[in-house]
Amino acid sequence: MICRLWRGWTTPGNADAYERIVRGEVIPGIEARNIPGFRHIDLMKRELGGGVEFRTLMGFGSLDAIRAFMGEDYSASHVPAAAQAVLFGFDERAAHFEVLDRREQ
Repeated sequence: MICRLWRGWTTPGNADAYERIVRGEVIPGIEARNIPGFRHIDLMKRELGGGVEFRTLMGFGSLDAIRAFMGEDYSASHVPAAAQAVLFGFDERAAHFEVLDRREQ
């Protein structure tokens, strides 16, 4: 399995708006595509001094599944304009990791 990790930062005042966009539009839009090999997506956040960091962690069965999601430039970020409008920074490129050990409990 391949893990796709991405980060974005917003102000405390925009954090709820960003979360609504991701949970209400971005994630359902990805799920609706029924991408073969797409396994899961996690949305996480943490407060950082004067800002809020969000991370998404997506699981895919292979790099081919990620290419089906993003195309040949599969490391490019997937950040719709509405989400960009409430972020003050984000990773331009996602990081990909081979999952060596995942233990369901």
